[in-house]
Amino acid sequence: MIRREFIRLTSLSVGALPFVGLQGYEGMSGLASRKSIKDVSLYEIFREPANQYRPMVRWWWNGDRVVGEEILRELDVLQAAGIGGVEINLIRFPAEADPMNTKALTWMSDEWIQVLKVALKGTKERGMTCDMIVGSGWPYGGEFLSREDQTQMVALGTKNFTGPAQVRMTRAELLDGVNPALVSPYKDSEKELFGLTLVPSPISTTADGIRLNEQVRDENIEFDVPAGDHVLYFLVKLTGFMAVINGAPGATGPVLNHYSEQAVARYLDRLSTRLSAKIGPLGDHFRAFFTDSIELEGANWCDDMFAEFRKRRGYDLSPWLPFVLFKVGEMGNAVTEEYGAKFSAGFKAQTDLVRYDFETTKHELFQERFVGTFAEWCKRNGVKSRMQAYGMELDAITAGMMLDIPECETWIRSEKIEDFGTGDYRQGRSYTMINKFVSSAAHLSGKQLISCEEMTNTDDPFHASLERIKLAGDQSMLSGVTQSVLHGFNYSPADAPFPGWVRYGTYFSERNTWWPYFKLWVDYKSRLSALFQQSVMQADIAILPPFADLASKYGFQRDPFPKTVDPPYLYKLWEVVHQNGSGCDYLTEDIIHQSTVGRGRLLFRDRSYKAIFLPDVESLHLITAKQLKKFVESGGTLLCIGNLPRQASGLVNNASESLVVHEVFQSLRKSYPLRTAVLHIDEQNLVNWYRDLQKNYALTPDVSIDRPTDFISQLHYVSGSRDVFFFSNYGPEETHTFEATVSLPGKTPWLWNPESGERAPYPTSGSKNVLSITLGPSESRLIVFEPSSIAADTAASVEISDLLPAATAHPRYEQIIPGPWNLKLIHVNGTTQSRVVEALVDLSQQDDLKSFAGTMIYSNRFQFDHHHQRVIIDLGHLHSVSQLEINGRHLGTRWYGVHTYDVSNALTSGRNEITIRVVSTLGDYMKFLLTNKTAQVWSRDTPLYPLGLTQSVRLLILP
Repeated sequence: MIRREFIRLTSLSVGALPFVGLQGYEGMSGLASRKSIKDVSLYEIFREPANQYRPMVRWWWNGDRVVGEEILRELDVLQAAGIGGVEINLIRFPAEADPMNTKALTWMSDEWIQVLKVALKGTKERGMTCDMIVGSGWPYGGEFLSREDQTQMVALGTKNFTGPAQVRMTRAELLDGVNPALVSPYKDSEKELFGLTLVPSPISTTADGIRLNEQVRDENIEFDVPAGDHVLYFLVKLTGFMAVINGAPGATGPVLNHYSEQAVARYLDRLSTRLSAKIGPLGDHFRAFFTDSIELEGANWCDDMFAEFRKRRGYDLSPWLPFVLFKVGEMGNAVTEEYGAKFSAGFKAQTDLVRYDFETTKHELFQERFVGTFAEWCKRNGVKSRMQAYGMELDAITAGMMLDIPECETWIRSEKIEDFGTGDYRQGRSYTMINKFVSSAAHLSGKQLISCEEMTNTDDPFHASLERIKLAGDQSMLSGVTQSVLHGFNYSPADAPFPGWVRYGTYFSERNTWWPYFKLWVDYKSRLSALFQQSVMQADIAILPPFADLASKYGFQRDPFPKTVDPPYLYKLWEVVHQNGSGCDYLTEDIIHQSTVGRGRLLFRDRSYKAIFLPDVESLHLITAKQLKKFVESGGTLLCIGNLPRQASGLVNNASESLVVHEVFQSLRKSYPLRTAVLHIDEQNLVNWYRDLQKNYALTPDVSIDRPTDFISQLHYVSGSRDVFFFSNYGPEETHTFEATVSLPGKTPWLWNPESGERAPYPTSGSKNVLSITLGPSESRLIVFEPSSIAADTAASVEISDLLPAATAHPRYEQIIPGPWNLKLIHVNGTTQSRVVEALVDLSQQDDLKSFAGTMIYSNRFQFDHHHQRVIIDLGHLHSVSQLEINGRHLGTRWYGVHTYDVSNALTSGRNEITIRVVSTLGDYMKFLLTNKTAQVWSRDTPLYPLGLTQSVRLLILP
């Protein structure tokens, strides 16, 4: 992107961002600096988080079969669970659900707006945030779109010939030969033949081709094929080829042309004109309007593409277009089969450069005409712009900086908690790889409100446990997220047959077994979000991905699930930076162009980087190379993985600019060998690879972790004069103990407990700056370093031992509570049964109980003769929620990790009574509802998970 366009785009919303202080909320958090946060009130915001910090839900208005009374009932359900807001998201009715004769309303009809008014009044009365999707489903569209406003794609077809020969074919034959494998085709698309070029194979230059464009409108096409192998490249323009995915009535039909500013403006203005006429100013009712996934199935065109390309790139695209396009497959991804002519090495190099120019032009047009138009429309209507601005069509960092609330997404693909994989970049990770790009965009533009579609689950939504939800939420925060939009809460009448209307996502429903305990996680996440939105994430390491190389070789990819990841470790690199105690952001070349350099730092607004990684970057803009040269000369560290950059990007003046780029990096390597490194990466052991690199290049971290591992990561935030560290263990089953050392003289560490809102001084041994931290599976710690003057005036309400999990290491003595156990089973289907079990086993392995879902109450009596000892009861690692009573005394609830309870003050010498309540997930039960269509759709292929107490209950007597 050219410099002036970047400035214009990023100024659309960033310059007007309001600063949000601690006492008010304007729907958007600005940059929090050390001087802007009042220390005395930050803890209160954390302890009692207001609604704007609480998780929101994506409220699926299934098929728009909605009525006002049910709207208000569901808002009450959500409010009672601690949810702070809703995103109204109308969507197609689930095919397997029973509509119960409920009328489907039409989007923007008078009836629909009347129900919307009920929802808006209801959220306002409850103090809840309300956002709404634009249109329905994704991407935008509707039956009302004129042909000129519908999405366009120029698609490629090829036919092989051997000459000499005379060829005669029909135009219809060629049009029929281009049929991209669309996931959501529109029934009334339009095709036209757009270009014809016959080329020899191999081909060395565009001049080798014979252009037959004068025949594109002829019914019969005739041409002579010279001797030898040839290929006919034919281009077909498709208009209105894609239908809105899962649109509700009134917003189905063809997708909008996102590359046309006029089409986008007409679509948005139609909505705002109609809606504001009925309800008044939109900003009085909505916090933000939302744009969901940019999944355009290969859309790449607008009527003035050739003119815009020439204006921006300085040459004619038309002779190159057949050779830079890939044949389009599913969801716009390039097909994998071989086709077309063989390219000489020189011609391939040139087409790669043109492809970069074409991909860059598409990004620019999309960001200006769609993202920019949307952001301006939101601003004009007094609402915030919120968007999942990533995909083939746009750059997540540049687009994210243009929006008030950039959004990413975090998925639950399996209830099983997996190790981090070294192969597939998704293995073990709940956050998608786009998250760090989106949060980087927010940090670079001074935003602390970073939204996330969280807990998206299209594989096994009924097995999702609160522990799995916590783990996904923690990973989401580690990627930079500060607000959850849960995916999703289904509009579903209370009397709908079980499990109700289910469209997508984790089963957030009052009918879920763990719903009475859901607020435990909601409060935990709310406190963290409140604190992080009032703080600034620290990062002094930057990563510049090989964007130009990716675009040239493969085209930009479909984030957040790219078909090609190049280099394979790209999305893992930020992880090892955080796992080793530092923080990082991803950058673009435009960010580097806009930065200043000084004292070994690259400075962009309030961000400052001491080291920049170039992961297998071969091509760079000449301006980027020169700026990186200044950075190294000023004392900065440039870490090139795999190779030094060696060429310029783009076709125009490439030879001369490539020579300069090559010379820049060769001279840096020669003059500053210690600050211009060429590194060989160890992809199988990235954590220790980075740890060694930290030492070798003096990359002192914010917090030094003595035993870094794949399973422990951290964040460092600053809020006023406080330094905030969040540590998380996302490993499947191991406990990790490590020392964390920080250099914060004059500050005292406190443990802030997000589960309870309480705090206490954190124990240190010898130095306030050295912390011993033990994290069991799925555990996290929030440690806040406060100035001693503040800490001295702050009284701790509890002891540190009350805030930490009950320790089980190295017991002096262990006692098993023997059977038999009385077991009462309260099923979600309303039945109850009781039995006696001799031993504790996994009930999912018993034929008569493997379909159970609900509450299991285990009771027993046991003898205990170790009075005045510290005693822990250990239930093990359960796929459940548990509660414990000893002698009628309630001792708490555990919903993640190892279920341990300190029972020291509840036991008596002699006979004791124990009652353990275990609440299962719904997944096993759903598998066996063989006549329930909804259950079968979502559970047919899922595994069984452990049920109940699966191991002996142990009493651990500690020293």
